[in-house]
This record gives sequence, structure tokens and C-alpha cells, in this order.
Amino acid sequence: MPEPHNGWTFLTNHARVLAAIADNHSARIRDLAAHCRLTERAVQKIIADLEQDGYLSHTKEGRGNVYRIQAGKVLRHPAEAGLSVAALLSLLARDEAGRAEHPDTRARDRRS
Repeated sequence: MPEPHNGWTFLTNHARVLAAIADNHSARIRDLAAHCRLTERAVQKIIADLEQDGYLSHTKEGRGNVYRIQAGKVLRHPAEAGLSVAALLSLLARDEAGRAEHPDTRARDRRS
């Protein structure tokens, strides 16, 4: 079950789901929802949005899906003109790598 959150955040839920898929292209909806702290239904809707606009596609493999991110596609907002999905994911991946190197960061972030 997602944790309640009040107020605004820096990343949209769409960005969170896309980043989680980038980490694991065959992740189950249930796992994506848990990772992003969203409901499974919210993740299904986000994936449908991303697929409809050409940012993501999937193929069925066995009982699961394998997702393919269109890394060269540019972001939608005019203020992000020219910024590709690959560039966004690269920034997020560097942040995650930095957090992994400093595990105390997550504990400190939760206390703030």
C-alpha cells in the first residue's frame, strides 16, 4: 500500500515509473507500484499514457511484459525542449548511484 504523501514533489509519477522500468525492463506492475509507492492501478494508467505517447512499448514474454523505452524521444513540456528521455534517465541514474555509495543518505532523507 502506498505511503501517504502531502505536498508537491520534484518528480512526477510518470518519471518515477519510467525510471523504475529503466532499472528493470521486465518488472511486474506490482513491483513497479511498490517501488514507486503508487497503486497498481495508477502504474497501469501511467504505463498506458507512456505507451500512447510513444515513450514506452512492451512485448509479452511468457506471463510477463518486457518494456522498451524510447530513449531518444524528447520530453513533452516546452521548458524541457531538447531534453531526451535518455538524458533524464541518465540524471536519475547518477543520483541513484550516488545514493548507493552513501547508504546513510536514505536514512537522513527519511528523517528530514
